[in-house]
Amino acid sequence: MTSHDVFSELVGQEEPVDALRRAAAAASRIVAGEPGGGGMTHAWIFTGPPGSRRTVAARVFAAALQCQRDGAGCGECHGCHTTLAGTHADVQIVTTEGLTIKTEETRAVVLRSASAPTGGRWQVVIIEAADRLHERASNALLKAIEEPSPRTVFLLCTPSVHPDDILVTIRSRCRLVSLRQPPSSAVADFLVQRFGVAPDQASWAAAASQGDVERARQLAADPEARGRREEVLSVPRRLTSIGACFDVAAKLEAATKTEAANAVAELDVAERAALERALGAGGTGRGATGAMRGAAGQLKELERNQKLRATRAQRDALDRALQDLIGFYRDVLVTSMRAPVPVVHGDLAPVSSAAAEKWSPESTLRRLEAVLTCREAIDKNVKPQVALEAMMVTLWRG
Repeated sequence: MTSHDVFSELVGQEEPVDALRRAAAAASRIVAGEPGGGGMTHAWIFTGPPGSRRTVAARVFAAALQCQRDGAGCGECHGCHTTLAGTHADVQIVTTEGLTIKTEETRAVVLRSASAPTGGRWQVVIIEAADRLHERASNALLKAIEEPSPRTVFLLCTPSVHPDDILVTIRSRCRLVSLRQPPSSAVADFLVQRFGVAPDQASWAAAASQGDVERARQLAADPEARGRREEVLSVPRRLTSIGACFDVAAKLEAATKTEAANAVAELDVAERAALERALGAGGTGRGATGAMRGAAGQLKELERNQKLRATRAQRDALDRALQDLIGFYRDVLVTSMRAPVPVVHGDLAPVSSAAAEKWSPESTLRRLEAVLTCREAIDKNVKPQVALEAMMVTLWRG
């Protein structure tokens, strides 16, 4: 594997990479008019836990399908480069920063997917969060997968193939690629080799991120991310009374809201400015004034979408915080049971050891379940502050 190989982005995923390489090679033979052999199909589902890089897997597979060097995924040719940059004419990427993927957007993608690829290879549709497809959007996609065009490939990314995440009928028509949580050693090596992170820092970040490559990179490079993690991991020590539970919940909710707002602020401003320019803002005369009056609906729609994106960003920030807490309570349980596995938060080993001496394994398990329940509640649209308050009380009481 060379440093330019697109599949090198998939850390610790040897078996899925082998399957995708074989499929890309078969797809290249089909394009050349040769017998394609097994391994290639028109619809794929990429599943895996947080940090397994489902969307990265879909994108690099798309690059290999468009690779002009026999589907090798060289990373250097025009097909690979434009696919990874998101500018390839025959690769559609459906993503959403809101809570759902709209039916209208899905139908538009399905309509375009029926056309022949302009570059002569494949028309590829990547749906990065297929679990957020609206029910009607799922049905529109199902019809396209049932009756695909000869050179169209659908790549769907979803946490699992549970019916809550993807329609059973869609699942039955797709080939499954199951990604795993990469081992910390593989993530650490990736940080060292790809980004030049110091080995000690890379090992710490890989363990603290629980195998999430993007999170590990952020922890290794961003002092603010490390500070947010330290604040979250101080939560168990701050739960000293029922009042403290509500206070800590409110502060965590506010902190994640601020983090989310900062993450989307620049994009919000740029989007609004671009829309106002397109609608004639800054122009003079009756025409420009009338156009801006008629644009109120479009600006309102933009604001609504930006609000949904902020909600999604806060949920993601909350989920990162809850993942850190899950790691801590796991460490306490591992320590108390003397399990022969490494702890996640090695820098907090004295704290988790002290907690293991103080708490029974049963009470630690109840605390761990409380964090998992909080994650599930937020995913089901329970107000974050309500879910966090309930969690904090259980963490305090044990």
